[in-house]
Amino acid sequence: ALGSECDDLPAFVAIPDPRGVPQSSINNWGPGFLPAMFQGTPFNAQQPIRYLQPPVSISADEDLATRDFLRRLNERHLEAFPGDTTLAARIASYELAARMQLSVPEVSDLDSEPEHVLRMYGADDANTIKAGFARNCILARRLLERGVRFVQLFNGAYAMGEGVGNWDGHKTLKDQYDKHGPVLDQPAAALLKDLKQRGLLRDTLVVWCTEFGRMPTFQKGASGRDHNPSGFTAWLAGAGVRAPFEYGATDDFGYRAVENVLTVHDLHATMLHLVGLNHERLTYYHNGLERRLTDVHGHVVKEILDA
Repeated sequence: ALGSECDDLPAFVAIPDPRGVPQSSINNWGPGFLPAMFQGTPFNAQQPIRYLQPPVSISADEDLATRDFLRRLNERHLEAFPGDTTLAARIASYELAARMQLSVPEVSDLDSEPEHVLRMYGADDANTIKAGFARNCILARRLLERGVRFVQLFNGAYAMGEGVGNWDGHKTLKDQYDKHGPVLDQPAAALLKDLKQRGLLRDTLVVWCTEFGRMPTFQKGASGRDHNPSGFTAWLAGAGVRAPFEYGATDDFGYRAVENVLTVHDLHATMLHLVGLNHERLTYYHNGLERRLTDVHGHVVKEILDA
């Protein structure tokens, strides 16, 4: 599950909402404690990658000569700082960018999709926000078909303000969710259906989740709900997940998980297992310790596995 199956596309692609990036911006697809080369590359269906092509005034030979000269400068600088993963990632990114000048126009050409596929996703919907998210979902499928290992889709943008362009429903939750739900519903369902019809869902793990849920009661002075980290829902599909199946439950108020309580470490351990990685052996060295992505708490939730 590591590395890339395609030399002409990144191994990790992030697709922000058409309205903008989420809170914390590019940190959402950063490498964490991994070397910088593992950070995500942002795409979108409207303009896949900004500034991918050189200006028309620069010929192909000039572009090649410039990249070659820049590579030699960077490699010479890297010799003085051999442990600088950011510089190594920069060198690799320039080389990948050159290859993507050929691959990205093809993968992002949604006009080649049949009309019934565009209609299934809602890509031509009168709601332009929904249509934009639908096209991002199609782009995600096309990237997976071409060997991209990890695609991260976002629904909701931070810069537009609380609840207006995202799911942070503190003020008028029902009105906000009545707007956001239809944007997500059809495109997400179509992506699952499309992956299954093409035989991709057998080897693709789809994870739909957020960082917390909402309280079961109104927030003081508003008709919205505050954050609730004590009980909320995530769903998984494909790649060996049992379906249909549900696991765990909250109390009668929907406030706190009380049955088969899981943590984010359990979710991560199960996700890693489904993509073929042993979470107990996958470690990274940080501050003098070998650390696991699942800390010391995570365990694989075998009950949700289809075998």
